Amino acid sequence: MLDLYFWPTPNGKKVTILLEELGIPYKIVPVNIHRGDQFKPEFLKMNPNHRMPVLLDHEPKGGGAPISVFESGAIMMYLAEKAGRFWPQDLRGKYEVTEWVLWQMANQGPKLGECGHFRRLGPEEGDQSYAIRRYTDEANRLYGVMNTRLYDRRYLAGEEYTIADMISYPWAVNWQAQGQDINEFEHFKRWFEEVGNRPAVKRGMEVGNDLRVDPSTLSAEDRARIRKILYNQRAIPAPASSPRDAVPSRGRG
Repeated sequence: MLDLYFWPTPNGKKVTILLEELGIPYKIVPVNIHRGDQFKPEFLKMNPNHRMPVLLDHEPKGGGAPISVFESGAIMMYLAEKAGRFWPQDLRGKYEVTEWVLWQMANQGPKLGECGHFRRLGPEEGDQSYAIRRYTDEANRLYGVMNTRLYDRRYLAGEEYTIADMISYPWAVNWQAQGQDINEFEHFKRWFEEVGNRPAVKRGMEVGNDLRVDPSTLSAEDRARIRKILYNQRAIPAPASSPRDAVPSRGRG
């Protein structure tokens, strides 16, 4: 059995798309990031970066104790390798897919996330014009990267649909809120529509929608509380003592 610690964000839906494509059973364990579930000690044991998703595999390949995996890209590699699907293992194919999985994790996700963040901020946060322009332009650049990549191939890693496509799709769904016009990117648009029409992608994108709360129904106090949890986070202090402190020193004498 697979447990997916999840909240319905693009990073969570990358993994549910893959799970639906694989057709293997899994259980959603909600991690309400608006309530601060990601900071609970039991969650931090699985992911010290206090971010969802996290996968807990109770029956890892080869047996043994359960394995937990954090970071959506690592989770998708783990699942695809375990299932033997959507991540070719020949040298060239494997690293072509890996390049685009890492591109998404290092570029598309973080930059589009920042774009959405600054475009959502209200005037009470001060002048955000530089940040909005900076990240809206960067979002445009990244859509252009995908568009150029797709002009002579069906999918991001070639002619085969892989985890590179699944990991990139959910972050592109909100292109309008990112200040983009996908009609500017004809090759990307063709790929976006094809991937979005896959039945498993539709199912994966629907997972967890029942957990969503309409922001317009929240009080000003609730919105402020959520913003305090999600924005401007700083380091969590390490425990006062470490298990290493109990290990006797082995000096060389």
